[in-house]
Amino acid sequence: MQYKNIIRILGLLVALLSVTMLPPAFVSLIYRDGGGVSFLMGFILCLITGILSWYPNRAEKGDLRAREGFLIVVLFWTVLASFSAIPLLLLEEPNLSLADAFFESFSGLTTTGATILTHIDELPHAVLYYRQQLQWLGGMGIIVLAVAVLPMLGIGGMQLYRAETPGPVKDSKMTPRIADTAKHLWYIYLSLTIACALAYWVVGMSVFDAICHAFSTIAIGGFSTHDASMGYFNSPQINLVCVFFLVIAGVNFALHYAVVQSRSLKNYLFDPEFKVFIAIQVVLTAICFTVLMMSGTYIDADVALDQALFQSVSISTTAGFATTSFADWPTLLPILLIFASFIGGCAGSTGGGMKVVRVLLLYLQGIRELNKLVHPKAVFTIKLGKKPLPDRVVEAVWGFFSAYAAVFVICMLLLLAAGVDDITAFTAVAACLNNLGPGLGEVASNFASLNDFSKWVLILAMLFGRLEIFTLLVLFTPAFWRS
Repeated sequence: MQYKNIIRILGLLVALLSVTMLPPAFVSLIYRDGGGVSFLMGFILCLITGILSWYPNRAEKGDLRAREGFLIVVLFWTVLASFSAIPLLLLEEPNLSLADAFFESFSGLTTTGATILTHIDELPHAVLYYRQQLQWLGGMGIIVLAVAVLPMLGIGGMQLYRAETPGPVKDSKMTPRIADTAKHLWYIYLSLTIACALAYWVVGMSVFDAICHAFSTIAIGGFSTHDASMGYFNSPQINLVCVFFLVIAGVNFALHYAVVQSRSLKNYLFDPEFKVFIAIQVVLTAICFTVLMMSGTYIDADVALDQALFQSVSISTTAGFATTSFADWPTLLPILLIFASFIGGCAGSTGGGMKVVRVLLLYLQGIRELNKLVHPKAVFTIKLGKKPLPDRVVEAVWGFFSAYAAVFVICMLLLLAAGVDDITAFTAVAACLNNLGPGLGEVASNFASLNDFSKWVLILAMLFGRLEIFTLLVLFTPAFWRS
């Protein structure tokens, strides 16, 4: 294991992270809210730590193989999220404990969107901006991770069905092609963010709110600058803009890349995962709208449709924005939407959950097993679109699903052992493992009431969800650490 090389890379990353603490300090200067000092101190501490880690190991360079890749990917999120908590710990208002600062930081960078903060409207603008920026940086990291890094380690959702996955799966060395692809994806990500911010501004948000909400929308994060989230604006136009960009961000970014490269929208129409993803949004919206109207929750059909569409897309893509407390809707809907978050966005998107393509493959495998019962001697091939998939891909999906379920059950049992009630424990783990944000019960609006042990368990759940389970799980195997 090339430990010195890994420390060199992490030192560089921490030094780069320090620069991201300057914009909040600048925002504090503009609004004169007094919140900038902790970010300047955070900048200095991160910069010094980064340089001290990098400088002694600056000559340690070499080709990183799969094992180092796994470790760097895990440390990327844990180390950067930990250092991102420094300005939050140094704040005088709000005065956060270690567990609370780490929870907020990890929730931001993993784009989970669960928060322990209350009275968000009263926080300094610097803190509000910093939370949103964390999600945006996390979303950018997810895109590069999912499309450029994980495929070369052979563990991403991307290579499930794309032979033309950026980066060679058989070779674990970073190549110019991967770096080039990641750069183009970053351009797409940045362009979508700018377009989203402009759209929010046009339909009535202030410049500050438009930029902040664009950050968390494209990252499918869910943090807001207001306690009432999107409900603060009470605007169907803003809701529609949010839904539009959430759907775009929930689609595979490699698919966006293919569309840009070919300059043809046909790529969307021919992509099986995209079609299933859109179908899920339509079906969920239809169910929510029907139940809301039949139950009399909303009298006006336009209002019911607006709320049904917004909450369905927001929860199922794992954004977690709110226009109303969906926990107060008829019991079927909150549970339905929580379960929809397990599906999440497409592979290679900023969405959380198990990813649409994996759930689609589980369904196709189930159909194949039923057909085998009827025709035991027949040979059935699973196809995604027109492309037949090897059995090892289906086996990998089943392995992922079983690991996902096991991590969920263990985290939930730990919360129950810590004294959390069953509904809160179930939905809190679902919200963090799926990188969703809001849950039901005690965590319907925030996670402040949970004890510190529960918060640390949920931080681990966020990491497992963001790192697609296996990336983190492999570190717990003895074989990984053997030379």
